Amino acid sequence: MLKSSRFRKCGLLFLTAILLAVCIPLPSAKAAALITIDSHQDGQTIQPGKAELSGTYSGVYDLELIVNGNMVEDVHMDDPDGDDSGTWSYSLDTTQLDGAIEIVLKSKDVVTRYGVWSPWIYLNVDNPPANIPQVQIVSPAENTRLRNKVDVQISAVGKNPISRVELRIDGGGWIPVLPAKKGYLYTWDTRQSTQPVHSLEARATDTHGNTGYSLSVYAQTGITASGSISAASAAVTSDVYGDEPNFGQDRATVMDSVYLESVPPETVTEHVYGPGQPLPDQDRAIWIWENASYPLVLNPNARYSLAAMAKDTATFDQRPIKTLYLAVGQFQGAMMLEDYRNEVQRFITWAHEEGFDVQALIAGGTKPPYFGAYSRYHAQAVKEFEQVLNYNLASEASARFDGINLDTEPYILPDFKTAKPSVQIQYLDMLKLLMSRKDASGLSLSVGAAIPRWYDSSADASNITWNGETKWLSEHIQDTADYISIMNYRDQAEGSAGIIAHAVNELAYASKIGKPKSVVIGVETKDIADGGDPETISFHEEGRLYMEQELNKVYAAFESDPAFGGIAIHHYTSLVDFPSEWGPNGFKWQPPADNEPPGQVGRVSAAAFDYQRIDIHYDMAMDNSAVNEYRIYRGTDAAFEIGPDTYAGSSKTLSFEDTGLLPGTTYHYKITAVDISGNEGSPSAAAVATTAPSAMKPMIIDHMAILYNEGVATVTIQVVDMETKQPIPAAKISGRFTHMAGKYVLGVTNTDGMFTSRSELISLPSGEIGFLPRRIIADSYYWASAYDQHPYPTVIWEP
Repeated sequence: MLKSSRFRKCGLLFLTAILLAVCIPLPSAKAAALITIDSHQDGQTIQPGKAELSGTYSGVYDLELIVNGNMVEDVHMDDPDGDDSGTWSYSLDTTQLDGAIEIVLKSKDVVTRYGVWSPWIYLNVDNPPANIPQVQIVSPAENTRLRNKVDVQISAVGKNPISRVELRIDGGGWIPVLPAKKGYLYTWDTRQSTQPVHSLEARATDTHGNTGYSLSVYAQTGITASGSISAASAAVTSDVYGDEPNFGQDRATVMDSVYLESVPPETVTEHVYGPGQPLPDQDRAIWIWENASYPLVLNPNARYSLAAMAKDTATFDQRPIKTLYLAVGQFQGAMMLEDYRNEVQRFITWAHEEGFDVQALIAGGTKPPYFGAYSRYHAQAVKEFEQVLNYNLASEASARFDGINLDTEPYILPDFKTAKPSVQIQYLDMLKLLMSRKDASGLSLSVGAAIPRWYDSSADASNITWNGETKWLSEHIQDTADYISIMNYRDQAEGSAGIIAHAVNELAYASKIGKPKSVVIGVETKDIADGGDPETISFHEEGRLYMEQELNKVYAAFESDPAFGGIAIHHYTSLVDFPSEWGPNGFKWQPPADNEPPGQVGRVSAAAFDYQRIDIHYDMAMDNSAVNEYRIYRGTDAAFEIGPDTYAGSSKTLSFEDTGLLPGTTYHYKITAVDISGNEGSPSAAAVATTAPSAMKPMIIDHMAILYNEGVATVTIQVVDMETKQPIPAAKISGRFTHMAGKYVLGVTNTDGMFTSRSELISLPSGEIGFLPRRIIADSYYWASAYDQHPYPTVIWEP
């Protein structure tokens, strides 16, 4: 029996007509993928204020501007003739910037969907009021055992007078530090402390209110609660007694600033998890990114749903989750380990009581996160890493992280391929630097690096000479980190392209160097809409039951291998909604019974981005269990009611981009929170914004239908002028099949505005397939997707 989840009024007559349409393929030639920056020259000096950046592009879409590795913004794109070539612009506010400004643009290739980058340029702005003070703890030196009273010397310099210098010890309160002949001086009585290693951090604020932060110094007193000397302190080379400051040791630099490469090689003690010393068994682990980790930390009720899902072994005949990779990066302007330290301590304490290990999930300390691999951004990567170390030093043992999972992905950077092995070596240097910081802290947490499956097989990762040895990139990483988690993103266990084949080399090397349980295999459940090949990367199309069957094959292959540390799932938010299979027989994990809706969403804001997009932001809602998503409702009347006719979309995070709107139109928005049981809360107060004007004409999908026959789904789409309903020929369409299928397709409409395409082969007795259009462009038109016939149809079949 065959049935569709949504039929149009024209029904079978329309379906008959569209089956006769022929899809016109895209021309074989396309514009070369290219981005230029034309408004400014490299090295140009600009005045503080608004810098109007602009340039051209061709063969790309979704342009983003990246500034100083800490800001990623969409730019305005103008392509009136719909040929994927045009101009871009962005107004950069430099009033809060001083000195060199690094600028680059990243986009996606219209055919491959992989990254395309512009050239890098550097602008200079002379803006002393925005200058950030440079702060360094000059002494005491690391690798020195401290006793009695010790002077902490701090250097703080900037373009503006320094008004305040402060010191923080072991994550406590900030202590004022007074000026001295050489910088700033604080006398620290180490006898008042009971732990062997202490974190020292400094900050300085100038007369304009700019605050700069130092990197950390890990001071060793060697005194435990019982009065014994720690093993780490026993390896140091000198002692410091009395009240005199130690000015004799200069510190090495990172980015020509302040840093010490920890313990001299001849005095380094092995990592806690050295050769022959097994790591804790991680199986099974799960990545939890910020949009889910912050609610888990801030809403205690949310963690009980996590525990129920993690411990469930019956629904899909699956193994329990034992290890949580908890993201602690910046989210909605907050820093978890700074702003919510008490809440994190309570969460980890609870997790440990429930039998979970918790690892801090970090990347590179930059935006985008993989910029942290560059040497010039190593200081940011170190600061993010040290936040975890310093949190642990400031917390009771029961509230400490058990490890750190480092998900820096340097292969996304353009020169990973074009300038091999420059980026590869910079990344390895970063990893070594982070491991040295762990050693200096005296902490025993394990540090693992997430790596792609091809670091042991691709030409981009081969023959990397580093520290005098030439190896695969994966082997250098395994030498350096305590463990690796392979992003082994394939949807089958066996075969030459399967999960097992892509983990064999790393497991063999881990055994060779004597690192038991140091290879964790990661798999994907996320709905990969654009990246790579959606058909083969994720288990999303196949469903949870199939995934568990394939993972059982992985366990069977590796469970007796001493190097195997388990399987990690990417990621929590998608796993919650992951069905057993798609179609009429599918089912999902069910949380504990709950009929209480979430609280109201607060503080909603809306701002127009351009003539067809409005960006919405809102605060987190609380619930007696866990909020799973936010629903966005839109109306052109301030008094509109929420419901299916005003539903605009949903989001798992605290923002939403509402696209495909009409120019010069005022829209009102209300947000509701929906919990993990499907209970929907009351709507928020309305936010309002008006789109910009435009001469571009709106086009829409007037009809979409999907048929399934002999294992293949066929989608047919008609694109028309929104106002006249006239078909639009030669409109370029790209999109992908969804649910049980994942094939990404491209094509153009014929003279009747029709586009037809076929999915990959899905020969199963029952199931469901949909289609999600991603881009539609045409001469003088833009896609007013908000006015399509929604929801897009799926086809469901069963015996």
